[in-house]
Amino acid sequence: MHADKPDNAGALAAAGADPRRPMMAGWSPGRLSLASLTPDLFAVPPGVPSLSPAESAAVAEARRLTAVSQEVDYDGLSLSCVAGIDAAEAVRRLDARVAEWDDAESMVEQLWGDSLSEEAVLTLGVTDVPGGCVVSQPWAYGARMPGVSRRLSIGTVCYSMYANPKSGNQGSILRDRAVEGWDLHPGGGWAASDDSAEEILRTYLYQGNAIAYCCAYVGLALTDARPFSGSPDLWVQLPPGDYWSYDGR
Repeated sequence: MHADKPDNAGALAAAGADPRRPMMAGWSPGRLSLASLTPDLFAVPPGVPSLSPAESAAVAEARRLTAVSQEVDYDGLSLSCVAGIDAAEAVRRLDARVAEWDDAESMVEQLWGDSLSEEAVLTLGVTDVPGGCVVSQPWAYGARMPGVSRRLSIGTVCYSMYANPKSGNQGSILRDRAVEGWDLHPGGGWAASDDSAEEILRTYLYQGNAIAYCCAYVGLALTDARPFSGSPDLWVQLPPGDYWSYDGR
């Protein structure tokens, strides 16, 4: 069921498999199906718990977030989703300055054309989002550089990702500058045996949608795709420096 193949799950149940057998952090295929698009796949026996209010709210939010972000072509994009700080605080932490361009559209077109130049890599979009903010870059890996995500994570949590066109989504979790996870695959639909019940559900709900997963992980209630479609609140430029070996600031 976690692979989101209800026909296969139904066939296994018809052959005698028990859909109520706990499999991962207390989740059974039958209970997980209640969070799917086929919640009536298995009958719920009397006394068997349904989804909790928090789990039901997570399912509803996943549907909403996925609808908001599913049309974004994010190949080559990088992002940092940050909880609890606004765009102004993100700019301050990064010691960035507002990009000085007369025409933002022509700026974006030029940077896309030379996406790995120093100017392009150091130019980021910053957008306020309910629950925090998003730092993003549509054309390269700049928003996921360790020196960026570590600064943003001070006193909070930051989920960063680079959608590498060559090797797929590369995610990382930083909490108060400490790395909690590296070389992750947001939206990949893979659950680990030691994942929490909350993470099992989140992994299931956001498979195939890495952007929505990153936002959900830190609690950002994204309302539109502007941070990822080239129309952020602000375009800013980082000062030159080494953003790969973090300096502790």
